[in-house]
Amino acid sequence: MADQIQIHTMNQDQEEPMAGIMPSVITAMSYLLQRVSETNDHLSQKQRLSGFHGLTKPSISIRSYLERIFKYANCSCSCYIVAYIYLDRFVKKQPFLPINSFNVHRLIITSVLVSAKFMDDLCYTNGYYAEVGGISREEMNMLELDFLFGIGFQLNVTVSTFNNYCSFLQREMVMLMKMKSLFVEPSLSFRSSFNTKMMMNPLEDDSLSTHHKKKQLAAG
Repeated sequence: MADQIQIHTMNQDQEEPMAGIMPSVITAMSYLLQRVSETNDHLSQKQRLSGFHGLTKPSISIRSYLERIFKYANCSCSCYIVAYIYLDRFVKKQPFLPINSFNVHRLIITSVLVSAKFMDDLCYTNGYYAEVGGISREEMNMLELDFLFGIGFQLNVTVSTFNNYCSFLQREMVMLMKMKSLFVEPSLSFRSSFNTKMMMNPLEDDSLSTHHKKKQLAAG
């Protein structure tokens, strides 16, 4: 397993931001996952290591990583929403594997891969996704299998669940835009809301329940 996600062209990609064409849902996802990762980095309870866990934090930011996937994966925008739902299910079913800065990148690329295979008629190979994600094909294959077992192979997403997550991510994006217009740094502002419930609907089947006071993927 690679100790750190590295791709030869990543530095070049980071110099070419795609904010102008990047779907707002991906922007919202990047901030939400950043918030969760930074919060869980400071948790003191036991956290089980897995194949998703790297020995060091990748140097590429979550936002730049998602931008890279968006640029090269060519999957539908719906895939990213479904990938977010899968991540939500993963954390719910794997309470001792919270998303943090050491595993978030591998979880992201794997969730997008699984989502694209389930949602889109055409999908790139695991080897291609591995190259995009900065890992080996063998590791990509292993992570895909681990992720499927992690969510209990629950790949179906109902229309109502999909729409609920869309609405949630849209609300988060509106909040981000308001913060930006007020010259407030979103990642810092989000930290002030850590005491709020961190999922959109406690009655939603796909929502994350709070395990051992871990921070989750979204704010209520």
